[in-house]
Parts: sequence; structure tokens; C-alpha cells
Amino acid sequence: HFGPELFKFLRQLRQNNNREWFQANKRRYEEHVKRPLQRFIEDFAPELEAISPHFVADPRGNGGSMFRIYRDVRFSKDKSPYKTQAAAQFRHEFGKSAHAPGFYLHLAPEEVFAGIGLWGPDTPTLTKIREAIVADPGQWRGIVTERDFAAAFNRHGRSLKRPPKGFPKEHPLLEDLKRKDHIASLPFTHEQIYRTDFIDVYADACRRASSYMQFLTRAVELPY
Repeated sequence: HFGPELFKFLRQLRQNNNREWFQANKRRYEEHVKRPLQRFIEDFAPELEAISPHFVADPRGNGGSMFRIYRDVRFSKDKSPYKTQAAAQFRHEFGKSAHAPGFYLHLAPEEVFAGIGLWGPDTPTLTKIREAIVADPGQWRGIVTERDFAAAFNRHGRSLKRPPKGFPKEHPLLEDLKRKDHIASLPFTHEQIYRTDFIDVYADACRRASSYMQFLTRAVELPY
């Protein structure tokens, strides 16, 4: 699906982040970034359905799984009009009306990774996840320490400095209860991205994280 021209375009866009350059090179964007990503999304759909039928791979260029290249600069000091990475998010079917975990693919010259989980959920959603961890700490611990997942994925994100209100201060999983984001990522090399079977590599990463995603999805009272 992807080749070196994708990253070449993104590197050059970073150096020429203006409308004139982009318009002059829009055909390259369509050929090497947009259409390959749309094909990847379309081809990933059956793999995703096998992992969970409740997540969506939508290849549409607008309103689908692919992030648009245009930046929203209304509230940003940085007025660069274009994003310098390509990305796709495979949302839960209820993801537009609820804070739900998702699968993510990030393609940038300096880093390529699979992302899994929930970034910046609101307080009620975060409380549900914390309650689910407290209700079944053994299951949660088993999921995040399971070898296939723990050896591949790095969990990160923001955390509270103090224990969350209403939860035990001495809880053995306090560090997880303090999390404000529940995300994990697995890096890929450019060589992996260029392989003809990269879709299988990415699908395997998503399968490895399936138990983690299932826990988070059910914790926020959505079907997996």
C-alpha cells in the first residue's frame, strides 16, 4: 500500500507548508498519500471486522477513517495550513456520540506506529474505566502484563499527580487509576510499512491488543 514517496512528500510538505506549494503538488498527495491510505482502510475492513464487528473502517476521504490533511488553525498559534503526517482512526460504531476506544495508524517520516485505546476521555468515561479496574483488578493486571501485549506495546499518556477522588489511595493498581489517557502504541519501521503484507502486520498488532481494547470498550458500556 505504502512506498517511500509517501514520506518524501510529507518531508517536503514540512519544509513548504503553504497553500501554493501544496496546490502545485496536490497530485503527488493524492497519488502517494491519500489514495494508498484509502486503499489500506478498505482492505483492512474485513480484518477489523474479524477482531470486532463494532469498529468501522470507512475509506471515504471526508468523514471516514482517514484524517484530513488540512489543519484547524482557528485556535492555534501555528498557522501552518497542513498536517505533516498521515493517519487513520478506526472508531467504534458509537464513537461519534460517545467517548470510545479506537484503533489508530500514524504515518510520519520520523515515526510510524499503531495506536490503541482512548485519548482524553471525559471524567464520567474515565470514572467508568477506573471502576472497571477496581471491580476486576486480576483481569486488568492479566491483560496489561500478558506477554503478547506487554512485549509489543508501550502504554503511555497523561496521569494525575494525586490519586483520583473516590478511589482507594493504597490500591495496588493506583498508577493505572491515576491515568487520564488509556493508550498504547507499537512502533513500526519504514521497511515494515513498505512490505506488501503490512496490512497483516498491522492487523496482528491490533489482535495483540484486542483484550486491552475489549476491557476498555466494555468498561465504557459499549459492545465489543
